[in-house]
Amino acid sequence: MQDKLFSLPIVKQLTPYLSQRQAGELPIIVVSHPRVRAAIALQGAQLIAWQPSGEQPVIWLSDKTLFAAGKAIRGGVPICWPWFGPAGEPAHGFARNQPWTLSAHDENDEDVMLTFVLESSAQTKKFWPHDFTLFARFRLGQHCEIELESHGDFDATGALHSYFQIANISDVEVSGLGSPYIDKVNDGAEGTLSDKQTYPGRIDRIFTQPEDCSVINDKSGQRCIEIYHHYHSDVVTWNPGAELSCSMSDMANDGYKTMVCVETARISKAMTSAGEQPARLATTFRIRR
Repeated sequence: MQDKLFSLPIVKQLTPYLSQRQAGELPIIVVSHPRVRAAIALQGAQLIAWQPSGEQPVIWLSDKTLFAAGKAIRGGVPICWPWFGPAGEPAHGFARNQPWTLSAHDENDEDVMLTFVLESSAQTKKFWPHDFTLFARFRLGQHCEIELESHGDFDATGALHSYFQIANISDVEVSGLGSPYIDKVNDGAEGTLSDKQTYPGRIDRIFTQPEDCSVINDKSGQRCIEIYHHYHSDVVTWNPGAELSCSMSDMANDGYKTMVCVETARISKAMTSAGEQPARLATTFRIRR
């Protein structure tokens, strides 16, 4: 799917390494740099591709996702804010379905830096009554850094809902999640993990005492993906399994086999913004062979 993004016609060349293109109804910022290829949808400021030079794609994106205005993109790194899950409507908040603005960009020989902004409006106040300014910052190179920063006076929850490309879910282990978790497949029951997380079926767990780094051991893909968590309270991992994958219109029936979510989150402890003190949530991705 990612290859299609990089072959889209250029609508506007922004810099030697940055261009704006169009995927369906959605404008896309494409990064074509000697050290990295990447793409971010202006809707949701959503990273939908990141591929350091010499690597296979790291971010999973559904072949069946609809690039439709106001519709969630299936895959990438959706920004779930100002709530996570079904705490309000739409699920996972409105930030991922709103059009953001590219407010700043810079580049050098090593990486590309992008900043996107979303501000409260009459549209957002239909969902949430607060005034806010939200920044999403990306540093894209051999590593991928994402930071979400919120300004205003409110409490919020959220997640960087990262989908990772793997070779085969049956041959994947994730470490660094910690032990206690809330099992969303089992009506919120509490559980403990004694070893690495595997995915024999549908898994949807909020780990409430995670380590600062989770590692996806993609054995068939012969690589590890390191996910560093910053300003977090929780880490979520999700794979829909066969049955749910077959019921999702924006995912292929076997889509679950090549993806796993490991998400930096603030769920059990709110992100509190007040006065001159913004709230932050951030993550860093690295590839290890």
